[in-house]
Amino acid sequence: MDCDSSDRAALLKIKEQLGNPPELSSWLPATNCCSWDSGIICSETGRVYLVALFSLNVSVPIPSALGDLPLLQTIQLDNMPTMYGPIPSSFAKLSHLELLDITETSISGPIPDFLVKTNLSALSITNSKLTGPIPQSLSRLPNLRVIDLSSNMLTGSIPPGLLHGSSRFLMLSNNQFTGEIPEDYGNGDIDTIDLSHNQLTGNPSFLFDIAKPTAKIDLSWNRLEFDMTKVRFPHHLNYLDLSHNNIKGRVAKSLKDINLRFFNVSYNALCGEIPTGRYMVYHGADCYTHNKCLCGSPLPPCKNGQ
Repeated sequence: MDCDSSDRAALLKIKEQLGNPPELSSWLPATNCCSWDSGIICSETGRVYLVALFSLNVSVPIPSALGDLPLLQTIQLDNMPTMYGPIPSSFAKLSHLELLDITETSISGPIPDFLVKTNLSALSITNSKLTGPIPQSLSRLPNLRVIDLSSNMLTGSIPPGLLHGSSRFLMLSNNQFTGEIPEDYGNGDIDTIDLSHNQLTGNPSFLFDIAKPTAKIDLSWNRLEFDMTKVRFPHHLNYLDLSHNNIKGRVAKSLKDINLRFFNVSYNALCGEIPTGRYMVYHGADCYTHNKCLCGSPLPPCKNGQ
């Protein structure tokens, strides 16, 4: 089916706002945009529901005309390191948007407080240098389920209340966030939380709940502090990276019952004998290096009193 004429007009405006890059040479007037060979997927009714553009050599803001595609569900703008500017306020009109992925561009500034009352689960703006805060308009997007703001130059604290609904994802790694992790992220059904490579402080142990369905927790390369000794990690966890922090106490015995495909607590202040048995046998010495006084397999045996 031919694409909707208003969608085609919006796409041609997007091409113009991107500076007419050669990669979009198939985007031509009076042609069926559903048959364009790059970046577009249409529904059976000819409405555009996905725009995915990668590795364009452009030095422009995010195209505001994306907001003129009313049935858009997915936006992906990846590997455009010289794309800049804030997320356009026109995105407020995208009530069907489910996945926003803007990676390897140039985003900076804080996550504004007006996002906290949104019905979001996921947003992806990774490796970016976009300037300015994320606009208030995003709080009007009730269907977003994927939020990823990783690998940017974002600053300030992480606001509470970014996540709502089930199967939630919070991915804010490789930024310059400071302060403590809001405790409301310990509530609800979070599948993935990745806050690695920031400057976060405080005690994040509220994120660890044996009854939660969480599959991945990555808090590595921060300044977090807590006593791990009696922590009961989620049973469904398969990825746990707490390396490069200031975690104290002993390695939690609850880890024996969790089948982690990735585990790392190196570069902390842990001490005492490493628990043995069950799944602990799969974790090598590199998982525990550079701690205060850990001992026992796979590290050297403990001495008396340890």
